Amino acid sequence: MRALPPGARGYILCVLLAAAACVAPATLDRGTPWPAVALLAALYLGCELVRLCPLPAGRVPEDVGSFFPVLLAAVFLLPPAAAALVALPGGLAGAVVQRPAGVRRVWHAAQQAVAAWVAGHVHGLLGGPATLGAAGSAVSAGGGAGGPGPVGWGADFPYAMLPAAAAATAFCLVLTALDGGVLATAERRPAATAWRGLPARSLAPHCVHGLAGLMMAVMWRSPYGLPAALLVLLPMYISCWVFAQYHRERAAHRSTIRALVQAVDIKDRYTRGHSERVGQASAMIARELGMGEERLEVVRIAGILHDVGKLGVPTRLLRKDGPLTPEERRVIELHPEYGHEMVRGIGFLGEARSAILHHHERVDGSGYPYGLRGEQIPVLARVVAVADAFDAMTSTRSYSRARPVPTALAELERCAGAQFDPAMVRALTGAVARQGWHPVVTSDEDRQTTGPGAGAVAGPGGAPGTGADGAAGLPAQAREAAAGPPAPAPPGRGRRGPGGGA
Repeated sequence: MRALPPGARGYILCVLLAAAACVAPATLDRGTPWPAVALLAALYLGCELVRLCPLPAGRVPEDVGSFFPVLLAAVFLLPPAAAALVALPGGLAGAVVQRPAGVRRVWHAAQQAVAAWVAGHVHGLLGGPATLGAAGSAVSAGGGAGGPGPVGWGADFPYAMLPAAAAATAFCLVLTALDGGVLATAERRPAATAWRGLPARSLAPHCVHGLAGLMMAVMWRSPYGLPAALLVLLPMYISCWVFAQYHRERAAHRSTIRALVQAVDIKDRYTRGHSERVGQASAMIARELGMGEERLEVVRIAGILHDVGKLGVPTRLLRKDGPLTPEERRVIELHPEYGHEMVRGIGFLGEARSAILHHHERVDGSGYPYGLRGEQIPVLARVVAVADAFDAMTSTRSYSRARPVPTALAELERCAGAQFDPAMVRALTGAVARQGWHPVVTSDEDRQTTGPGAGAVAGPGGAPGTGADGAAGLPAQAREAAAGPPAPAPPGRGRRGPGGGA
């Protein structure tokens, strides 16, 4: 908790207190159906734990999400406070992939308890319990351990679906609202972007889980009881396995990308780690612009692969110890086209391909390879161009010293409108001001790192970066105008072209 900002700690504490208030009535009410609560809580806990057990093709990836049908069945079958209590064991046992794990597990349990409590009240206000069958069912009476329902049982379809859908929607909205609050307080994201896209991405999966939970509740109250209710989980388990296969395919895609990036880093040792950092900065810009998570991932991949075309450039040019001739520079400036050809057949890259091709274009039309200007340049290419220049200026290379982060941002702002898209520069400036610049991959001992609101942090020498990728990846004659006076080259080595030569 100490690593979290004070606002985030206060926000999480408020949610924990709200969760305690939600479950407290169930612990004090003598009418709480404890056998049903215990059984549903154990089922939900088991569904969360089984995700950590081997499946036919391996484990379910941690980012698949929680298994909510059992929890939503509890919302439909139990009083709101009892449903909130069911959420606690599964929430505490859920898999987390980031630290602090303990805080995240407690947060998930509290978040789900509050959401289940709200969903239970919505279900009750719309008359949902009455649509599931007679009020004297085994669950309502406190049995609920799988005994048969009353004679004359029958769920009221299709009317049972309306309160169930409303409850599932309320459950989804509460979860996403609480998630957005964490993003706004813990990561200091703007309120306008913290919640953007969360409900739209989450609503459909939660409705599917709600439908399965409704079927489970209906079968639980049927004469067949618990065994029939458990059968509902089988197709959901199969769908979870299919979803896991999809995640494994995405993991294979990421491995392909890492292999390409490693090949570039090995070939051009002077920019090792540059691709990952450009991907990180590109994602920061995209998030600040309010792009959805799917497009944000495409932007990050575009940043990571922007220099993959260097694999088609002769190694002797990338590692040349003297200044490049005009002919050599023209060869290196072909690397965006090489990169586009290399990835053109990789379908999952999508919009990232255009960013790889056009990340050296300038908004004034003097860039390459096609001299596009302004809005003609794809949006992702404009994002990557700013991220590329920012990392180049804040990196220490063998032929140039790193600029301080504030100085690099000021240089980007000075070149906005002629070289860079001003909106992308403002987005990067805002993101760094709120989050700081903490590269996930560093290869330089004096890498520039700042926290939110940090002042100028001088790097060794504080000299402008004019080497690989240059101030903006410009031809030499234009780069001096953008980057200021060049840093003195070490003895025996001339200045390199932008982008490791382009």
